[in-house]
Amino acid sequence: MSEQVDYSRRRLLTAATALTGAVGAVLVATPFLASWKPSARAKAMGAPVEIDVSKLEVGAMLKVEWRGKPVWILRRTPAMLKQLAVAEPFLADPHSDGSIQPAYAKNDARSLKPEYLVMLGVCTHLGCSPLSKFEVADVTVSADWPGGFYCPCHGSKYDLSGRVFKGAPAPSNMTVPPYTFLTDGKILVGADSAAAA
Repeated sequence: MSEQVDYSRRRLLTAATALTGAVGAVLVATPFLASWKPSARAKAMGAPVEIDVSKLEVGAMLKVEWRGKPVWILRRTPAMLKQLAVAEPFLADPHSDGSIQPAYAKNDARSLKPEYLVMLGVCTHLGCSPLSKFEVADVTVSADWPGGFYCPCHGSKYDLSGRVFKGAPAPSNMTVPPYTFLTDGKILVGADSAAAA
């Protein structure tokens, strides 16, 4: 007894089975591969954070979170940049010798681009969050105030680069995290700049 095999039907069934298996593999692999991508919580805990500063107005400050700490990005005005030199004689560490910042931020502006200050918004005394007091001669701070950051908890004062004033309880300048400019309008906090190399 001889049976004829229908090879066209066999090829159709083999192709259908292979296609079903491939679709099933993709459906199973998709959530698995997606789990490798860091979550928003993981990003905040240490992964670099990309920040769009293209719409940040001159004189305004943006607050974001990185590693569970506030990061401040201040777009300084030309007048703010001039105030840096005015404040220098009154600073405890004007050249940031005893402070935490990348090598490329060890300058008067403490930044890659003088216009943008990127730093942790944490007082180096006890970890409070200072207030932004950018107005010169702000009476809530003092009549000779040159503008900067003021920590109301214990009275620490910082200039517009986060450098601590003499006599403040804070032991050092505010911390500048590693960062880089991806474009003129995007900053990546948590990754060192190529300019440092």
